[in-house]
Amino acid sequence: MQTTEAMPTAEEVREALKAVQDPDLRMGIVDLGLIYGVDVAPDAGEVAVTMTLTSPMCPIAPVIMKDVEDTCNAIPGVKSTRVDLVWEPAWDPRTMASEDVRTILGIW
Repeated sequence: MQTTEAMPTAEEVREALKAVQDPDLRMGIVDLGLIYGVDVAPDAGEVAVTMTLTSPMCPIAPVIMKDVEDTCNAIPGVKSTRVDLVWEPAWDPRTMASEDVRTILGIW
């Protein structure tokens, strides 16, 4: 008898992604507001993450995207992860970052 692990919810994936940090800012990408969406396809075991970065010229983009992929793939039930990097809407920490991050960054 083969058992299959239940797929995580989008909220559970987002919670797991809180561990991924922007290496330059040393803050979580979820709290920074860089994760725009998480879609879970339970039948296929797939997770799709739509995200942005603090800058289109970010030299560590591949590192962050790989961290997102690895974090999602480590969640029980996830077979594969696709990371879609988008630039619209442009990241704006004044409206997208958590209150704690805005305070740390000095954004009132």
